[in-house]
Amino acid sequence: MKRIFMLVSLCALLCHTSCKSDKEEVKEEGTKFLVTNPIEKDTTLTKEYVAQIHSIRHIELRALEKGYLQQIYVDEGQAVKKGQLLFKIMPNLYEAELQKTKAEADFAEIEYKNTKKLADGNVVSANELAMAKAKLAKAKAEMSLSQVHLQFTEIRAPFDGIIDRFHVRQGSLVDEGELLTELSDNSSMWVYYNVPEAEYLDYQTNASNGNKMKVGLKMANNEIFNQSGVVETIEADFDNETGNISFRATFPNPKRLLRHGETGSIEMPVPYKNALLIPQKATFEVLEKKYVYVITKDNVVKSREVVIAAEMPHIFVIKSGLSVNDRVLLEGLRLVKENQKIECKVEKPEYVLSHLELYAE
Repeated sequence: MKRIFMLVSLCALLCHTSCKSDKEEVKEEGTKFLVTNPIEKDTTLTKEYVAQIHSIRHIELRALEKGYLQQIYVDEGQAVKKGQLLFKIMPNLYEAELQKTKAEADFAEIEYKNTKKLADGNVVSANELAMAKAKLAKAKAEMSLSQVHLQFTEIRAPFDGIIDRFHVRQGSLVDEGELLTELSDNSSMWVYYNVPEAEYLDYQTNASNGNKMKVGLKMANNEIFNQSGVVETIEADFDNETGNISFRATFPNPKRLLRHGETGSIEMPVPYKNALLIPQKATFEVLEKKYVYVITKDNVVKSREVVIAAEMPHIFVIKSGLSVNDRVLLEGLRLVKENQKIECKVEKPEYVLSHLELYAE
């Protein structure tokens, strides 16, 4: 009796399992997979480039004369105005030289006047008068030179800017030409970044109308700088080792937030005309190559390699491998196999692009 009961139970279990398997098979065969077409449209990508930030004017301030650094009138990091006195080198020697040359000039002038009176009375020759005049001119030139040397003991700001760190301290003996500090004009900033050759050609093609491209700047804290920059200069030559060329964008810096030597990233718009777009969700990767499943007219699944030209959030720009007439599998990539025949539900690419975040999940 127990054996009969066990046989009946086993048959019932097998029957239930078989029925469930048949239902799942029917359900799987009846699944419709979502497919869409690539879409062709003009678009603009924002590309980032590592950038170096420089002051529009950044110069070295050096001692023009040798001597002891008598006074420092500013502090490191201080904003200064054009003509403001920054450093003073002990002027005693140059003041003495000026007094000496002034005295020599006064003596030469007296001598010239006396010689001129004698020459007017035909007492001395014209040649002696000419020599006295030349001697006076030489003395005045030497006095002017001494005045310049004395002025060189005062180092003043050649433009408005910010003082950098000091390389000397008060009381130091400085030589002629020795570096004292640097001065930066941060009213505007020059931002340098390198662009590959292909993107340079795209830029030149789109900039042929004479309009300068505007770019953004992402600072080191990942915040976007609140001023737009303009690409004004491109270097003459490409770097043969990297294949890049250097661009320079100018950014206004009214609040002096940016400083010389900072780093950041330039965000430059790169236009793509008639770009072929597909959702990233529609691709899969095999050995570092991108593939999509293309659905034939007979609804058969075929894998195809594609080449990616650029990447945007949830979107790939296709360089080669697809056309606008191809149908690509959008969902269920792991549920299908090569050469499998499936049922499809076609979704318009415009609708797909407008719901990319939904499909990306």
